[in-house]
Amino acid sequence: MTPERLEPRNLLKQVSRSFYLTLRVLPHSVRRPISLAYLLARAADTIADTGLIEVPRRQEALLQLRESIGEASENGREKQVLPPAMGDLAGAQESIVGEGTPAERILLEHLRELLVSLQSLARDDRIRIRKLLDTITRGQETDLLRFRMRDQICALETEEELEEYAYRVAGCVGEFWTEMCRAHVFPAAGLNDESLLADGVRFGKGLQLVNILRDFPKDLRRGRCYIPQNQLSKYGLIPRDLLDPAAMDRFRPLYDCYLQKAEEYLAAGRRYTLALPFRCVRVRLACAWPLLIGSKTLGQLWLANVLDDGNRVKVGRSEIRRLVLRSAILYPNPRAWNRLINSAGNKESA
Repeated sequence: MTPERLEPRNLLKQVSRSFYLTLRVLPHSVRRPISLAYLLARAADTIADTGLIEVPRRQEALLQLRESIGEASENGREKQVLPPAMGDLAGAQESIVGEGTPAERILLEHLRELLVSLQSLARDDRIRIRKLLDTITRGQETDLLRFRMRDQICALETEEELEEYAYRVAGCVGEFWTEMCRAHVFPAAGLNDESLLADGVRFGKGLQLVNILRDFPKDLRRGRCYIPQNQLSKYGLIPRDLLDPAAMDRFRPLYDCYLQKAEEYLAAGRRYTLALPFRCVRVRLACAWPLLIGSKTLGQLWLANVLDDGNRVKVGRSEIRRLVLRSAILYPNPRAWNRLINSAGNKESA
């Protein structure tokens, strides 16, 4: 499989439901490096999440992948970089009922092509991708060690741990995205870079927090509780209590606090999106779509019993298509488009 065949139309569409749309609309100057970074991050995520493989082996594979990415980033085309052996992890994917997919197996089987693609990029882009993947894989490694016990539910201890986790797996993506677009799409635009970077980080953390709040019961079954124990204790709760949907009445005040926090982070995403130059249509749409979908998800979570895993919150494909189409149609009218973006923060419209 050639590097070109690893572009969005093939693997990206299979391993990502909604983010695929975002990657496809990006300007050509950043589409390939950002898509490649996403595929490498998804490969690392697949390694970390392959529960059929013991934790030490997954930790070793993450380290090997991080080292290979670092070597490819540093040397460019000057040196052939051999990918780490992932046969056991790739083979496990289709044995994970409801989790693994053929696309994730193929992703791990074709790391060589991904590394060759990385080596073909300009040096500055390689360094940005290395920095991103170094941050992400170290966060995943921390997660592996924190939740290594299979027979009990472990929770984060403090709010600081949650913030650090959200940065390492998503906030750093907002940082990377901003640096890439600043370098290739709007290098001369008069923007406040400090504010833009800070809001980019908050935007990424907000999207991750939405995922955490939506996938809460699924993570509990995997032995992971991302709501810190010091916060649960204030309400007389332990993680195991939250396996019972009837505990939602006790959990609701705390859960709503995190929904509000996610709303505040997505407000930074709205500022970020609207601060981008109007002429950068593709980048603005690429930011608007996850923002609108995340806000729509939050709107549903405010009303749901998230502990009831039989009624999982999910924005449907038809609704995603409607949001995408509406944002594209309204774009030529700045006032109407701005209203659409700002309305994403209203619970009633979400």
